Amino acid sequence: MLIKTAMRSLIILFIVGISTVGPTHLIAQNPELNGSAAIFQQLQKLQVLGSVLYIAAHPDDENNSLLPYLAKEKKYRTAYLSLTRGDGGQNLIGPEQGVELGLIRTQELLAARQIDGSEQYFTSAYEFGFSKTASETLQYWDRKKVLADMVWVIRKFQPDIIVNRFPPDARAGHGHHASSAVLSIEAFKAAADPNQFPEQLSKGVKVWQAKRLLWNTFNFGGANTTSENQLKIDVGVFNPFLGQSYGEVGGEARSMHKSQGEGRPRRKGPVFEYFATIAGDTAKYNLMDGIVTDWGRIPVGGKTVEELIKKIITQFDFIQPAQSINDLTKLYQQVQSLSYDGVWKAQKLHEIETLIIACAGIVVEATTETEYAVPGEKLGIQFLVNKRSTVPIILDKIQLNTTDHSTFDTSINIQLQNNINYTLNYVSLVSIDQPYSQPYWLSAPMKDMGTFDVSDYELIGRANSKPPFTAKLNFIINGVGTTINVPIQYKFVDLVRGEIFQPLNVIPRVVISMDKNVLLKNIKTPGKKDISNTNLLLQVKSNFNATNLPVTISLKEGEKYLFSKDTVMNLTTGSIYSYFIDLGAALGKQNPANIHAELKFQLNGKVYAYDQMLKTIKYDHIPSINYLFKDQARIINEPIVSIPKKVGYIVGAGDKVPEALSQLGHKVDILQESDIVEAKLASYDVIVVGIRAYNIHEWLTNKNEIINRYIEQGGHLIVQYLKSNLVGNKRVKVGPYEFAMSNIRVTEEKAPVQLLQAQHPFLNSPNKIDEKDFDNWVQERSTYQMEPVKAPYEAILQMNDTNDKPTNGSLVTSKYGKGNFTYVSLVLFRQLPAGVAGSYKLLANLVSLPPNK
Repeated sequence: MLIKTAMRSLIILFIVGISTVGPTHLIAQNPELNGSAAIFQQLQKLQVLGSVLYIAAHPDDENNSLLPYLAKEKKYRTAYLSLTRGDGGQNLIGPEQGVELGLIRTQELLAARQIDGSEQYFTSAYEFGFSKTASETLQYWDRKKVLADMVWVIRKFQPDIIVNRFPPDARAGHGHHASSAVLSIEAFKAAADPNQFPEQLSKGVKVWQAKRLLWNTFNFGGANTTSENQLKIDVGVFNPFLGQSYGEVGGEARSMHKSQGEGRPRRKGPVFEYFATIAGDTAKYNLMDGIVTDWGRIPVGGKTVEELIKKIITQFDFIQPAQSINDLTKLYQQVQSLSYDGVWKAQKLHEIETLIIACAGIVVEATTETEYAVPGEKLGIQFLVNKRSTVPIILDKIQLNTTDHSTFDTSINIQLQNNINYTLNYVSLVSIDQPYSQPYWLSAPMKDMGTFDVSDYELIGRANSKPPFTAKLNFIINGVGTTINVPIQYKFVDLVRGEIFQPLNVIPRVVISMDKNVLLKNIKTPGKKDISNTNLLLQVKSNFNATNLPVTISLKEGEKYLFSKDTVMNLTTGSIYSYFIDLGAALGKQNPANIHAELKFQLNGKVYAYDQMLKTIKYDHIPSINYLFKDQARIINEPIVSIPKKVGYIVGAGDKVPEALSQLGHKVDILQESDIVEAKLASYDVIVVGIRAYNIHEWLTNKNEIINRYIEQGGHLIVQYLKSNLVGNKRVKVGPYEFAMSNIRVTEEKAPVQLLQAQHPFLNSPNKIDEKDFDNWVQERSTYQMEPVKAPYEAILQMNDTNDKPTNGSLVTSKYGKGNFTYVSLVLFRQLPAGVAGSYKLLANLVSLPPNK
């Protein structure tokens, strides 16, 4: 039954198909057209058949002023190919690291693309951490696989020109940066060679030779690679339709990289960009020298299409954009009739389709009031359609498609009225075999921590996984069949942010997690009772209802069962059930290195086993992120001696060091700005400052003298790494003496470590530290060291990457009055969650340093 009602709605246009026979499958990412100014600019873009692919290594490597200039001023189809998702970077806004940070930065890139009008693509390369050379990077990455991904994107996108952000040498400043250029140069040639990756040619792409490969030279990071004899373009021009220059648009787009602290001003005035040709024909006057970028590149029929577009633009009515629909429909049919079978036909048909829908004022929503869909459970879906124009439009049919089969198909055949909402409610039963939602690059184990395992050509290059449910709505406009496909989304109203749309995810009936990711089984506390961390809390969250259900709860190492317990559960949707397990009793003499939990039951004659945790990441500037993984705990059996202290912790950019301190038996309080007073600080043996806290909290600099008096009276201040010597535009004040960090870092996690002061308490009390305690470190050794180390500071360790000079600034300390100041650029914040035993021993020693006599 179709219900007519009045409601507010939001324009959400995703994939559109239009034809006189049936819908067309589209290949491009879609712009969002809001208002006549956006529609008019998209009409102008119909005239342009030029494309640019920009290539670099990471999210935030792209040139955020250049991209909107190319996409919105020159009207080129523009895309950014980021080789990685930024997994190994640092996080200014929260504790997420590794793949979780990559998930965040993926969405930040997509948010930036929504602003600058470009498309976004990726390869399967993993950002494993800072790398100093391309040779090191390409040892970690599966070079052939990453190159194949790049060639695939080039062949599919078919750019007229390719632009590199970086050079293939040390001037790039980062091994990943240089590698992106090395591989781009290879891909430029390989994409045109039928003998390179020939298997791709049977998957719907053709060989492609871009006209030229350029390098977008730069002046930043202490390197000026620009020259006045290079091609020079002012990209800071003003767009009256936007009311902004592209420097301003770029500032907004750049500021979406919030996890990297990349907030930028909206630049006004000239913004000059420089380009040097690397391969292909040299560009002398403009980027597209020698390239036909209008309909003249389609010799048969292109001129007719061009004249039709000019007519539509000339006659466009900003007050009544719907008046262009008749001509747009004719234009669509004219383009569809072209014998040309290149990428531009599909691309321009897509652009015309989007314009017809926008001019007609068609609004479509397909939403649910539940955040998750569960296999075997019901899912209520609300369809809403609104036509905001006087154009005669018939809503013919609504279909609901899942990833495996169509579940709903209804014929409607109703004439839509102007600005009247039509809604239809439907309850779908989610197939028990419906796949879970998962970022596609995380669906299989990674290859040697360097490359994600992605082999499906339908997925290579994509920014996101495909939505699990899609609604297809068929319309008839001027006698022509039109299809709009929209993903089913979770819709709700937040009392602060207002109406919110989020992705709908399919999750298991049961998810299971543990309260600890590292278990220290053997903590020795001199003079006190030893600490037992063998109590493990399992939490089972049910996403369905079941009564008197026999279940088996198990602990496993890999596929080996270590412990199992049978019980009966009454499960209610949304409820969480807790189980305490004494690992000492459960494991007996077994000493597994890693464990995970499993819940198994039989239902309707079929056995189901669940061993995944659902992790949800939420920040206001990006959509909510959900992914599934086995929640594993690493068990450290090695004896660690800890002297419990009262510790104050000042949170910085986010890390899990407080949890590690608690496991070592310390009483940890989180300190706020209001706590930084002498009387309060005096109650703590140690104050530990989180990563980058001095770069985030100006009040730490403002209250430096109070903190220094705490040290002077016998306290110990431990400061984890800073990224710069500034907080905003102000120089930081850290500790009682002159302090400055550098950009020196040791990125090889296996770099040899020399103990400079083997008798120092940090290396002896209460744990003996030797070179073996630096085994099994992950990603890197240290970052942003204090260099040079001058008196009164003492350097404890020395280390260096291959071919670099030895550095001493990873762990430095100094006495001040009765107390001590310590700077730690060792990446303990990475090692502790990874369960590296040596990092726990070292942390225990740092915190245990007694006052000076």
